[in-house]
Amino acid sequence: MEQFSYQIGVGEDEERLDKWISGALADLSRSYIQKCIKDGQVFVNGRPQKASYRLKVDDEILFQIPEAVEPSVCAEDIPLSVLYEDDDILIVDKPKGMVVHPAPGHYSGTLVNAVLYHCKGQLSGINGVLRPGIVHRIDRDTTGSLVICKNDRAHKEIAGQLKDHSLTRSYRAIVHGVLSEDEGTVDAPIGRDEKDRIRMAVNEKHGKPAVTHYKVLQRFREYTYIECRLETGRTHQIRVHMTSIGHPLLGDEIYGPRKTAFHLEGQTLHAYCLGFIHPANGEYIEVKAPLPAYFMHLLEVL
Repeated sequence: MEQFSYQIGVGEDEERLDKWISGALADLSRSYIQKCIKDGQVFVNGRPQKASYRLKVDDEILFQIPEAVEPSVCAEDIPLSVLYEDDDILIVDKPKGMVVHPAPGHYSGTLVNAVLYHCKGQLSGINGVLRPGIVHRIDRDTTGSLVICKNDRAHKEIAGQLKDHSLTRSYRAIVHGVLSEDEGTVDAPIGRDEKDRIRMAVNEKHGKPAVTHYKVLQRFREYTYIECRLETGRTHQIRVHMTSIGHPLLGDEIYGPRKTAFHLEGQTLHAYCLGFIHPANGEYIEVKAPLPAYFMHLLEVL
């Protein structure tokens, strides 16, 4: 049984126990976390607590996460925004709040459930039952383009391009603060934060190489609209790198301010452009996902 432990610090208190864990462990749904709390698998200072318990500074949380049981994943008739499709690949525009693949608490309503229905089971099996056709992923609250492979040949080809960093992957984001330079590069290894295991961080000793190029698209009074291009694909890479230079993403409750002036659900990050060599015909293909409505509205407000 996997265990997650954490001690609440200053500024993290006064939040509900279930909400805090949901933010810390983004792959688990809040309903699943509430069930675990009810079943006595979450302890605060050594004692079970209710989901509504308000956290205090120095509270010690211990979450005994049940062993994952690999279920049979069901196809579900969930509408997909298809950006491109042929016999080998499918590129979709993932909405905010949708988890990419099933995990404890998210065995339905995921992108995989939707893709299984859309593709009638015609998907690469390289990543197993829970991640059929999935080569890469984006966070639950990140929107935008994601490629799914329909056969193993396509999967191997796309995965190879991902590994050698030849894929084009650009994102749009809004960050706190006004960037003074028009463009720049963050070249800093990323690994688990040694002081806070729920976060990733620039980790010179144990991190893996990570490179993010950024460019200013528009400046506002307190924020900047930017484009980021990835050379590597580390967990939370853009979020960690922009935070490391003092410009966390707007809405990012893990790496940025916990409260903002806007009612947002997670970070303002959108996978805008995805480009690669097509695995069947060898031609370069590039697909762009339009900015979601909330992002466009936010830009207008700013």
